[in-house]
Amino acid sequence: MIKLLAKSIREYKLPSILAPLCVTVEVVMEVLLPFLMADLIDNGVNKSDMNHIITSGLILAGVAFAALAFGILSGKFAAEASAGFAKNLRHDMFYKIQEYSFVNIDKFSSSSLVTRLTTDITNVQNAYQMIIRVAIRAPFMMIFAMIMSFSVNAQLSWVFVAFIPVIALALGLVIRFAHPVFSRVFKTYDKLNNVVQENLHGIRVVKSFVREEHEVKKFSDISDRIYKDFSKAEKTVAFNMPIMQVCIYTCIIIISWISARQIVFGTMTTGQLISMMTYVFQILMSLMFISMIMVMVVLSRASAERIAEVLNEKLDLKNCDDPIKEVKDGSILFENVSFSYSKKEDNLCLKNINLSIKSGETIGIIGGTGSSKSSLVQLIPRLYDVTKGSIKVGGEDVRSYDIETIRDSVAMVLQKNVLFSGTIKENLRWGDPDASDDDIKRVCRLAQADDFIERMPDKYDTYIEQGGTNVSGGQRQRLCIARALLKKPKILILDDSTSAVDTKTDKLIRKAFLEEIPDTTKIIIAQRISSVQDADKIIVMDKGTIADIGTHEELLARNPIYSEVYNSQRKGSEE
Repeated sequence: MIKLLAKSIREYKLPSILAPLCVTVEVVMEVLLPFLMADLIDNGVNKSDMNHIITSGLILAGVAFAALAFGILSGKFAAEASAGFAKNLRHDMFYKIQEYSFVNIDKFSSSSLVTRLTTDITNVQNAYQMIIRVAIRAPFMMIFAMIMSFSVNAQLSWVFVAFIPVIALALGLVIRFAHPVFSRVFKTYDKLNNVVQENLHGIRVVKSFVREEHEVKKFSDISDRIYKDFSKAEKTVAFNMPIMQVCIYTCIIIISWISARQIVFGTMTTGQLISMMTYVFQILMSLMFISMIMVMVVLSRASAERIAEVLNEKLDLKNCDDPIKEVKDGSILFENVSFSYSKKEDNLCLKNINLSIKSGETIGIIGGTGSSKSSLVQLIPRLYDVTKGSIKVGGEDVRSYDIETIRDSVAMVLQKNVLFSGTIKENLRWGDPDASDDDIKRVCRLAQADDFIERMPDKYDTYIEQGGTNVSGGQRQRLCIARALLKKPKILILDDSTSAVDTKTDKLIRKAFLEEIPDTTKIIIAQRISSVQDADKIIVMDKGTIADIGTHEELLARNPIYSEVYNSQRKGSEE
């Protein structure tokens, strides 16, 4: 895990090295200060030697200034290295997520990925900064101060050594009991973010059903769980401080008692006592910092493990060796295709699908809820891989194409239409970043979107709010269709994408498709028979299988599912 995360340091290796180097010099300077102070007192002040006092004072000032300068530099380099490391780590995680297939994304909830990209990375960033600065400073300070204290008075120095095992045992127990709780807390954070995200996304539904109290209770329940878990973890960590204080004050009392006796008997000087007391505080403060570092490491370890899960996730979809870079045409062939989201053959949602579609044909698909209409079309651009069988586009298996190539040749307008914050032009140029204004207006005419855009105050420069909340459902659908057309795809898939537009507009869109993009294969999933009745072929789906294929007249004459849907819709329109 450490090796994996360390790959994200990259261009920040130099400040990551300079920070501990500066810390080391800073520590050496600080450890020299008590020694020089003792010399000034014993050989300068006590002997009234002004020359020695001035010389030692200047040396002390120089060493103190050097310690300050290197301390500032170490802080600067540590901040630069940790912030850069977090930036690269966030970059690597986000790019990894972009490569995920739907199967990979389904494994992690969106709220969990957001938590990992924010809170978890912040924890790791803070830990990294402490590791390259404080985690170097504290042990070095303890070791150097211990060496100097032994050179001043070995008998007193053994008091420090006696307390180290006690402190180490206490730290070990804190780490052992705190880490599982912190791991649990971050999983609960995922659930909290999910509740908040879901609530904000569906706030109109929440308010229309007056379910604010229910949502508040959901939030409060999860928030209380985080509070209890964090309280438990912090209570465990809190034991660290009193144990440290007991050790520190006990150590000071023992050293004070022994040193007082030695001064009385003349085996220790005043300067040595002052330097020893300074070294006592340096050593014990170092131990306290080490304990703080260990707590931070415990906290960040849980976050680091969650980050590593994202980076280590094996991609479900990969390019084959020497992939094909061009799709010849929009012909589609399903050969004995079966599919399961769980990859288990005993839980198939599509079963033995055999289907041949010629390039340029218009295909309609109807079927009840749960008949796997969307699952069928999502296999074409390889958003998922088939469990059994094969799908060929342009005469080649979709798995033999470069993933970007096959997806760039297939434009999908999904059931859930998504627009991003930005102008209408910026949203439409997702289909083609280099599209001209004329190209944009052309596809908007095809999608019957130009009329309402022209009525907007800023026309094509009108700003779209996040999720397209400032346009209607029908307008959002037409903008998404226009965006898909801008790709100039060989295959166009509309997954119930005209459900929010009226039948007249729906008919105009289909008429424009027939006249303007005759060579593009068009697959239309719809609930309304009127949306597909003019198609070259209509596929009737039922429970993950193809129940029938034919024209509108053929299906009306022989297929009970199709005729029942047609008659019920016709009756409903007459009423």
